Amino acid sequence: MDLAHELTTRQQTILGLVVREYVATAAPVSSKIITEQYGLGISSATVRNEMAYLEELGYLTHPHTSAGRIPTEKGYRYFVQQLMREAELPLNEQLMIQHQFYQVSLDLDQWMRLAAAVLARTAHSASLIKAPRPNRCRFKHVELISTHGPVVLLILVLEGGLVQQKMLTLTEIRSQEDLGRVSNWLNDAFRGLTADEIVAESTTLPEFEREIGHILVDVMRAVDQRGGDVYHDGLLNVMGQPEFAAGGGFQQVLRILEERVLLETLLSDILSRAANGVQVVIGGEGRWEELSECSLVLARYGVQGEASGALGVLGPTRMPYERAVSAVRYVSNLLSDLLFTIYGWEKTSQEERWR
Repeated sequence: MDLAHELTTRQQTILGLVVREYVATAAPVSSKIITEQYGLGISSATVRNEMAYLEELGYLTHPHTSAGRIPTEKGYRYFVQQLMREAELPLNEQLMIQHQFYQVSLDLDQWMRLAAAVLARTAHSASLIKAPRPNRCRFKHVELISTHGPVVLLILVLEGGLVQQKMLTLTEIRSQEDLGRVSNWLNDAFRGLTADEIVAESTTLPEFEREIGHILVDVMRAVDQRGGDVYHDGLLNVMGQPEFAAGGGFQQVLRILEERVLLETLLSDILSRAANGVQVVIGGEGRWEELSECSLVLARYGVQGEASGALGVLGPTRMPYERAVSAVRYVSNLLSDLLFTIYGWEKTSQEERWR
């Protein structure tokens, strides 16, 4: 069914006003409110008849104790797909967010925490940020530091700033001068390589250097197998929502944010359905029972073929979708741009980014 031709212009206008009014007030919307506040030039009886028809079609419903209507999941979905404006965040907000990001150091963890806080505040919802994960991590730098006797601290820095540490017990004591020489040699030999490429390069190395190379490969492969860290913020924004007063919807939000396996499954399933752009899931849409009382606005960020993460906002289905979508789109684009700085990539075309 072509939703764009199912409703008349007047019905679309009334549905859009009901959605916006209900999102703003959390109170059922009556025909009197529509007539008095929005000056449509039609009678309250006409609005009431149109709202009754919208209810017959499944776009609106009404609580038993009220004459007013509230949107259904179908109504919200029609609003998002057909009626919602393609708005951007106001320029002053964009500049403020940019300033916040450029005030922090080139540190991925700080960026993720800031992005979660900015999204939650801007969209008035709970936020989630999955840190970017390279398709394959690449070696940047290693340091071997003598600590006590044969015990050595290995510090591995990967492209993108991720740091891994490992304590080694050598078969013989080596001086710090010797360890520094080996570190420098490996840095020259392995810079920019993946774990598999280091394996190939290590076959002709002296025994000690080859052993260190194997350890580096084990650490890097472990990093490749695990997902990026997940950051979230803004739980207080959804805790007080009236539709979550009974606790069911809020418990869904908590479970999604706290259960890593569930979150990974949801992200993979939702994002696999479209190559890019902002995805809006309303009430689970019959596919995801875990989202039955929630809505999720989600997007990828990063660069295809290099590294990517995901970010989004989560809240009740009575969500300010226009603002949520514009906030998610803006922050995802900003993080994609910032990753060029931290990874040192060359600029790519817009199609290669998760736009």
